[in-house]
Amino acid sequence: MALSVKDLEAGYGKVQVLFKVSLEVQKGTITALIGPNGAGKTTTLLSVMGVVKPWGGSVLLNGADIIEVPPHKKVELGVVLVPEGRRLFPNMTVEENLLMGAYVKRARRYVHDSLDYVYSLFPRLKERRKQKAGTLSGGEQQMLAIGRALMARPEVLLIDEPSAGLAPKVVAEVFEAFKRIKETSTILLVEQNVSAALAVADYGYVLENGRAVLSGPSEDLLENPHVKRAYLGV
Repeated sequence: MALSVKDLEAGYGKVQVLFKVSLEVQKGTITALIGPNGAGKTTTLLSVMGVVKPWGGSVLLNGADIIEVPPHKKVELGVVLVPEGRRLFPNMTVEENLLMGAYVKRARRYVHDSLDYVYSLFPRLKERRKQKAGTLSGGEQQMLAIGRALMARPEVLLIDEPSAGLAPKVVAEVFEAFKRIKETSTILLVEQNVSAALAVADYGYVLENGRAVLSGPSEDLLENPHVKRAYLGV
């Protein structure tokens, strides 16, 4: 098991958002976390990463509890977050942004290999490698955010709302890349586009009101009456 989250509780101030959330992410797979706005999906990722300090529970990476490990050290261990909103350095070039992702010790010796890998996934980034990140289209910026995270050579990649604001054609391109990425990095994907997420994922969890209420292979969730009614408009 690459990542195992058990009885995770977290919140903001005195407001509890997550209530004993448990999920497992198998090595070499894509696991989708879906649900309505405000369900706690992003909070789950931020709590796993340690950006939001969990109130309780455990986060296991390859069987070792890392819940108390600070975010920067989790990156060294191989857990990397692609945040919602991309959070790029707009005045730096595409390649400079990518190189920033390789600052961790585990990644430094592989910089050239990692650049080649990212450029093979997203050829448009190679074409625009000298262009400032702030001048890229929304889709190119999302590719760059994912590419920067991959430069850290993650074992587990946490991706938050990658389709937000993107055209359907670009979403399809980005999600197609996920199929290649999972060959080297296990993915936990938070996504509002339920059909796209479950189409690419191997397994999924439905989060509602801070609780995991459904889980199963993605093809089963796509046929689940509650998922079809609440999220697919069927």
